[in-house]
Amino acid sequence: MKKAILFLALTAMISCGGDSFVIPAPIGGGTKPGPDPEGPDQEEPAPPVPEDLPGWPLVRQGAGTLVADGDDAGTYALISAQGYNQEAPDTSGDHAKEPFRHIRQVFDQELKRWVFDFLIHVENDDDKGNPQKRDRQRNEIKTDGHSPASMVAQEGETLEMRWKFRLPAGMRTTSKFCHVHQLKGIDNREGTADVSLPLITFSPRTLSNGRQQFQVIHVPPTEEGAGNDYLARIDLTDLLGEWVAVTERVRFAREGSYSLVLTRIADGRELLRLENVSRNLWRTGTAGLRPKWGIYRSIGDDGALKGQLRDEAVRFADFEIEKIAG
Repeated sequence: MKKAILFLALTAMISCGGDSFVIPAPIGGGTKPGPDPEGPDQEEPAPPVPEDLPGWPLVRQGAGTLVADGDDAGTYALISAQGYNQEAPDTSGDHAKEPFRHIRQVFDQELKRWVFDFLIHVENDDDKGNPQKRDRQRNEIKTDGHSPASMVAQEGETLEMRWKFRLPAGMRTTSKFCHVHQLKGIDNREGTADVSLPLITFSPRTLSNGRQQFQVIHVPPTEEGAGNDYLARIDLTDLLGEWVAVTERVRFAREGSYSLVLTRIADGRELLRLENVSRNLWRTGTAGLRPKWGIYRSIGDDGALKGQLRDEAVRFADFEIEKIAG
């Protein structure tokens, strides 16, 4: 009888698991299977080969670029080698016993190339392993003060950033923050810079009527007062389950300018275009402004919003950062 009850419980758990991604093996990839006792060893299939897509060529490695190379176990080393850094909850909570790598590489059948999976779990994951922050979760990569100067903007400089991303079909959002891209300041040595809030965010969000939006938000400097400045708001359903190519060009200055193009790769449809929007795009005292990508979301005070969320896997590919002269 006990065995039957256990079987039914396991069956119920499996049948309810359709809302979440399949959890991959712990960090390090687990152990390689040994020989099959029922027969001879089989030669492992060759890994898939990345392909260029018409109109969307594969970005090659170089200064300011980060392209998945298929070496999943070496993902973090690749990120660091290209001048980026990561903030992932790999040792949060139960992961402390068995660290779990939250940024993986997978071969995407639509793009025909290796891409990055950014994973986040509703339960357990927190903000950079800080158990005191019980209202949010973060899994991001970024440039920072250790990155090459060409990947961080100083006042008056222009960066053009290009990448591709795919929000999962059925992605769950709330009325609180969820950012998949940020432009944010680097604090100064004294810790006095105005960098507690981001400058720009890409934020999937649920409205009071239940509809989901993709919002591009500018947050003014503290001296100009609080409040979000919505540069664009589009229907999130146009993005869910679709690869989107992004070109973002920013002149980081008090009299700065912001340009953005989002294009859906499957059909070439331009989902959003902003051209030279004038805004204050600097932060007092900052050591530089830089991009961040991944998933950074609210789970509510003491996790009050967890019931509205699920585990997610957000995909990114082909990062490029270029400093534009003039």
